Amino acid sequence: MGAGLGWALREGGDDVVTTLDGRSARTAELVRQAGLRVLPDLDAVVTAATVILVVTPPQAALDAARDIAAAAARTGTQPLVADLNAIAPSTVEDIGAVLAGFDLVDGAISGAPPTARPGARIYLSGPRAAEVAGLAWRHVTPVVVGDRIGTASAVKMCTASVYKGVTGILTQALRAAAHYGVVDHVLADLEQGGYQPARPIAMAATKAWRFVEEMRQIALTQGAAGLPPELFEAMAVVYAELAKTVLAQGDPETVDPALTATDVVSRLHS
Repeated sequence: MGAGLGWALREGGDDVVTTLDGRSARTAELVRQAGLRVLPDLDAVVTAATVILVVTPPQAALDAARDIAAAAARTGTQPLVADLNAIAPSTVEDIGAVLAGFDLVDGAISGAPPTARPGARIYLSGPRAAEVAGLAWRHVTPVVVGDRIGTASAVKMCTASVYKGVTGILTQALRAAAHYGVVDHVLADLEQGGYQPARPIAMAATKAWRFVEEMRQIALTQGAAGLPPELFEAMAVVYAELAKTVLAQGDPETVDPALTATDVVSRLHS
């Protein structure tokens, strides 16, 4: 997603920099395809950038904030930081404490990377949210939620609970159907109901390892709203199991678009 957003800004004419220090070969290839300018390390990025967009797996969001704070202290710079991770409003507050003294924009992404499918939405909140919304976005729609930190992340936690929750439920249904030998009947019924589970489950499987913490963040969000958190604590277990399956091997870019629901079911085993 980070490389896709960088591409969207570069398409609009912004100079987008990143670093591959400690990153994977896959990330390096995505950055190359996006045409981003690569700097040697985070210190160089913090020095060069006026706005830093933080896009990490949810479990790495706090560590990323700590790394940015340390780099800023070393370099004597203090860019505007926009955290775009799938985290609970309470976790955004924790990041705000780590980045005390920085101007922070709370953000959240809904939709596929713009390099894969144009039309993603970026929800933004905080006193300087309009500045991030005003960057040279192409193929992405920025939406300013308000000036209160945490509200953009609240939007993400609510929408992701539906999008990823439904995919998790479909995954459980098909795994149970396989156990009871009724896959064909279940698939036929789901398709009559408008569900096409193959591609959503196959795509989710390749990212399931990062969805585990996202489910926990949704549980935190719902618990803070006075709602039972157990549903998405259990959904974290669903995605942890999905991450162990044969279907989870590979990257989102390698998912075969011709994969059938029967193919998906056959790979939903450890």
